[in-house]
Amino acid sequence: MSIHPKVKDYLSRLPSPQKEICEKLRTIIFTTFPDMEESFKNGVPWYEDNFYLVGLRDHVNMGFTVAGLTENDLKNFEGKGKIMRHIKFYGLEDVDEKRVKALMLLVR
Repeated sequence: MSIHPKVKDYLSRLPSPQKEICEKLRTIIFTTFPDMEESFKNGVPWYEDNFYLVGLRDHVNMGFTVAGLTENDLKNFEGKGKIMRHIKFYGLEDVDEKRVKALMLLVR
């Protein structure tokens, strides 16, 4: 799980707890999908156009591709996007690994 140089730089600039939240989510992504390709675009880390991580002022958003999901499945996410939606994390305690993994498997 080598880290993309721009992702490494991005993570190093985040304050706590956003940095630790992103690092934990990144670990969950690579534990679930060991061969996932990491890239950096639109100023944030992306994972094969399926997921993104963004550290914001007081939380982290993890974005998910939701195209093709049912209305019931879409209720698991925040936002109104037709292609991408997200979930928010305000602290490390908000990162429920089982839930995050289930949502990743739902969209991939």
